[in-house]
Amino acid sequence: MHAHFNKASGLTESIIGAAIEVHRDKGPGLVESIYEWCLLQELELRGLAAENQRIVRISYKGRSRDEPLRFDVLVEGCVLVEVKAVERILPIHKAQLLSYMKLLDVPVGLLINFNIAKLTDGVSRLILPRAPA
Repeated sequence: MHAHFNKASGLTESIIGAAIEVHRDKGPGLVESIYEWCLLQELELRGLAAENQRIVRISYKGRSRDEPLRFDVLVEGCVLVEVKAVERILPIHKAQLLSYMKLLDVPVGLLINFNIAKLTDGVSRLILPRAPA
């Protein structure tokens, strides 16, 4: 079990609530960067620590280097949120989120598509494979 899984699971409802608030205010059809920025602001207003983009250490076969990782929103260090504004979610979007979750060692991810009439229809929850379901 991932050390932060329970905390992450408990946060997802608050994060989805924040995303719903942003969607109510802005509606569908805007670019992802607007939703990402608004979501960061809403999470901060709700007292949750959130950041985007960070330098991470990439390791490969005994070698490593620091690399800037352009993830969308990391909440409380344990839930990674990937913001989309697309017609439909594709398998590659989920694969990208899982790859970022592995690099950051984050147990829970939310893929949120803001380009949809009802936001809750555009939310997918992903769990890092070694975290419990």
